[in-house]
Amino acid sequence: MDFIDLKSQYAALRDDINARIQKVLDHGQYILGPEVKEMEAALSDYTGAKHCISVASGTEALLISLMALDLQPGDEVITSPFTFAATAEMIVLAGGVPVFVDIEPDTANIDASLIESAITPRTRAVMPVSLYGQVADMVAINAIAARHGLAVIEDAAQSFGASYQGKKSCNLSTLGCTSFFPSKPLGCYGDGGAIFTSDDRLAQACREIRTHGQSQRYLHTRIGVGGRMDTLQCAVVLGKLTRFDWEIQRRLALGEAYRAKLQAAVPQLQLLAVRPDRDCVWAQYTVFVDERDAVQARLKAQGIPTAVHYPRPLHHQPAYARFGRPEDCPHSVAAAARVMSLPMSADLTEAQQDQVVAALAQALA
Repeated sequence: MDFIDLKSQYAALRDDINARIQKVLDHGQYILGPEVKEMEAALSDYTGAKHCISVASGTEALLISLMALDLQPGDEVITSPFTFAATAEMIVLAGGVPVFVDIEPDTANIDASLIESAITPRTRAVMPVSLYGQVADMVAINAIAARHGLAVIEDAAQSFGASYQGKKSCNLSTLGCTSFFPSKPLGCYGDGGAIFTSDDRLAQACREIRTHGQSQRYLHTRIGVGGRMDTLQCAVVLGKLTRFDWEIQRRLALGEAYRAKLQAAVPQLQLLAVRPDRDCVWAQYTVFVDERDAVQARLKAQGIPTAVHYPRPLHHQPAYARFGRPEDCPHSVAAAARVMSLPMSADLTEAQQDQVVAALAQALA
């Protein structure tokens, strides 16, 4: 069993994807070819955001967004320590200071009630992470940001396709950033990402920054990066969009099936909470277990792959330890010791899911 089944997905989409790739090979416009604008328009329509700016990766999307906000050295950005390193990495590379706020213990998303007390005169933005495919409490976060004149950047690398109070992830704040890494809910076959905003000025800044700060060829109006998404990768995303709505519905159904099956088979198992005003597209189907290493070893022996997202919070990572104390963010520390992700993709079969649940019940017995 694959942890994420990309082979079955490709088999279902082979003709669409191959035709899209062949078209790029035929016209030869590998950088900023017509598929780039086509994908951007399609994703803008999907999210409802006015602008979609494709970029080289989800990581690059965060960096370019911070640069577009003109983050200055020493400016603070409030975020969660329970995330992949790229979240804080880009804040630091942009010259900023990550300020870590703890998570809600049941959702693993940033606790909005703790954000306001972390704001200082140097705070410039808030960067909530939509972890595992569920959006954080963006209404509360946006309200806090509005009171203090702050921008909000949704790190939506894991949540493209998710909904929150009737709106799509990536269209909930000043800027939304997603990733098209192959394992994401909407993935390409390499690196890729996108920035979403309805602010014309920020959209223009992001477009210029991704192409070395050029407002036109060889006219560099701002500092930029080489952050374009390849035309071939945009073609892959366009091919995958043909069944993306189906895949999102499958993810939602599989998440609900996992919940029901696990509650029946292992009632003592702690599951992630999903708030009633939003859904979760389950980029990773994650549960909380004690003695995780032993549980993973038992599952591996039964042919069940697992993963850990993430084994230590960022303020416990050597590169970011200076931005916090070990005892800070205790819920993040506790989650890092217990989270474990199970196989999840739109093509996961009921038989495979039953196999995972039975193996986990046996491993925890």
